[in-house]
Amino acid sequence: MVQQPREEKPLYSCVISIEHITGHPDEELMTFGASAEGAKHQAEQLLARNYGCNEEVIHQLVQQAKVELLSPWCSPGESHG
Repeated sequence: MVQQPREEKPLYSCVISIEHITGHPDEELMTFGASAEGAKHQAEQLLARNYGCNEEVIHQLVQQAKVELLSPWCSPGESHG
């Protein structure tokens, strides 16, 4: 699934290492949301649905997540030059 950033609205990313779940080195799960909590919620849903993680594992992984506000320069439609 591809998510497109919306102009003039904040976009947060949530990156979680899932290497110990999948066994693949450096594998990460990345989700997006209009808020930090929204991005985390998307990650929680994917961890439960796609990887069968229980609440305890999800809580541990989300605690280690890297959540960031994506810079405005990532948004389409603006020319900076």
